[in-house]
Amino acid sequence: MNIELYESLGLSPNEAKIYESLVETGESGISAIAVSAKIHRRNAYDAIHRLINKGLVFEIFSSSENRYNAVDPDKLMELLAEKQTSLNKMLPDLKKKFIHRNAPDEAFIYRGQEGQKNIWRDILRVGEPNFVIGAKGGWFDPKLEASREAFLKEATRKKIKFHQIFDYEIKAYDPNFAKIWPGNLEYRYLPKEYSTNSILHVFGDYIITYTGLELFKTKDDTVFFVLHSKDLADSYRKWFWFMWNLSKKH
Repeated sequence: MNIELYESLGLSPNEAKIYESLVETGESGISAIAVSAKIHRRNAYDAIHRLINKGLVFEIFSSSENRYNAVDPDKLMELLAEKQTSLNKMLPDLKKKFIHRNAPDEAFIYRGQEGQKNIWRDILRVGEPNFVIGAKGGWFDPKLEASREAFLKEATRKKIKFHQIFDYEIKAYDPNFAKIWPGNLEYRYLPKEYSTNSILHVFGDYIITYTGLELFKTKDDTVFFVLHSKDLADSYRKWFWFMWNLSKKH
């Protein structure tokens, strides 16, 4: 029995046990249900009536003892659809509050490939130009292929621009690497003597520093230090353009 799945549909553990018991055994009295589900009789009675209110169990009236039976399991899909409908109604207002909140300056950390996916979601949410110093093609790690393609497709649709100053090693490894980018990319290269194993990335009010990087890899121990500060992001963008003007063109 997957109790967690039932709980995600709004059922308590006792409700889940009783429903599965009735699905398996069919019409039963309260005592038999309590024994089958291994629940105290009083708790079984309360749970059954909650299941009736949720439309998952129906009551069969009798002159001796009322009996109960389970509704077709397809009803669970209806519960899921109802939750999805409720969530869809809530989301626009929640997203509006999230986007327009006056967030204070803050700092936090992402890690590994899941951290990279979080950054992609943040980029799409913010929807502003991106500025990267020391890019190493880590987004093109083969393990990130499906998520990367979905991200780049949506970024292209939203016309999000990317300004990348790649490390020299990218050009040395593959001079045509930047050409595989789907669009909205302008790029230059750092001089060879300024290559590092880190990256600085700025978009919107966010500044992200990546550490422990290798060419075309995003490892599980890669750390992303995320700062949220409008003033600091504006400053980094100015420094970016200074470095851009000093970097080599294609």
